[in-house]
Amino acid sequence: MTFIPSPPDTMQTMTAPARITLEDQVDGAPRLVLSGSFLVADVAALDHDLRAIEAASVIDISALDPVDTTGAWVVFRLSRDLGAPVEGASEGAQRLIAAVNSCDDHVAIVPPELPVQVRVPETVGASVVELALGTRELLGFLGGLVVAFGGVLVSPRRLRLTALVRQMELVGVNALFIIGMMSFLVGIVIAQQGSVQLQQFGAEIYTINLTGRLAFRELGVLMTAIMVAGRSGSAFAAQIGTMKLTEEVDAMRTIGLNPMEVLVLPRVIACVVMMTLLGFYAAVVAIIGGAVLAQLGLGIPFLTFMSRIKEVVPELDLWVGLLKGPVFGLIIGLAGCYQGMKVEGNSEDVGRRTTKAVVQGIFMVIVLDAFFAIFFSKIGWI
Repeated sequence: MTFIPSPPDTMQTMTAPARITLEDQVDGAPRLVLSGSFLVADVAALDHDLRAIEAASVIDISALDPVDTTGAWVVFRLSRDLGAPVEGASEGAQRLIAAVNSCDDHVAIVPPELPVQVRVPETVGASVVELALGTRELLGFLGGLVVAFGGVLVSPRRLRLTALVRQMELVGVNALFIIGMMSFLVGIVIAQQGSVQLQQFGAEIYTINLTGRLAFRELGVLMTAIMVAGRSGSAFAAQIGTMKLTEEVDAMRTIGLNPMEVLVLPRVIACVVMMTLLGFYAAVVAIIGGAVLAQLGLGIPFLTFMSRIKEVVPELDLWVGLLKGPVFGLIIGLAGCYQGMKVEGNSEDVGRRTTKAVVQGIFMVIVLDAFFAIFFSKIGWI
């Protein structure tokens, strides 16, 4: 037995087009009659004509069929603007009009602006409260990092050695070229500008002292920290923030992994270790740049410049620079990881938190560098 499928039903329900009729009345405003299909595709063509109606005594919608939410909103808007009641509405139309009526919002699109004497204290107060809450959260984050580090000290096998080595490669090895180029040029600038001033007194030989001490004590580690904050601090925030959005961090907690140990600790340790090494590397390259400039511009032989560095730069300057490195690395790693863990909502927050990580990292590095300068001066390390 063979079954032949029946042909599909090709009949379609035909609806009348939307129409607007104004029925004149002897004593009063005309009667507005709406008929036909009042769907979203129909009312757009009538919007200009509907807005041109200035008065109506009543709005008759008994001939409207069908009506959707857009059509109900147009009817409600006409009734509200013209002050005319609606009559003849079907049960479905009544429900839709009641629904759009309950959602009507009279709040201004642009709220009125508060006066300056109110707005400025309010903004300052909100900033102070935000700063206090952020400081408390950052201290809590630092406490969690300390707990994770203590757990690794108790059980070293919990440290993700592969992740640590990978982060050290990203933070340190991959940054050697850009930091070396920057430091070389900074050394040239220091030597050139210093020699121009010292030549006025016939003391251009002291360009060696100036370049060596600035490179080891200040600019080598400071410029490296700024570069690492912009390069690695932003990467930390973006990577962890993306993992937060994709719920990978929540998945780690679900399977019993601590995100502080898996994500944060390797990055912070890598930043601390590599900042120390990169700071020394940047200082040496800056001195080489100064030596090149001295040979080309001042006639001081390269080897003479390098040998004089050992005589005129005290060992204390080297230790001062090495002491700043891990502190700056800790600040940069904390800022990047903290902002990454604070990402929530959408991808826009990733960009915002990444920007905050860079700004906070650089700002705190400069503040700490000023603190170190004053502190070392007070204790006689100059």
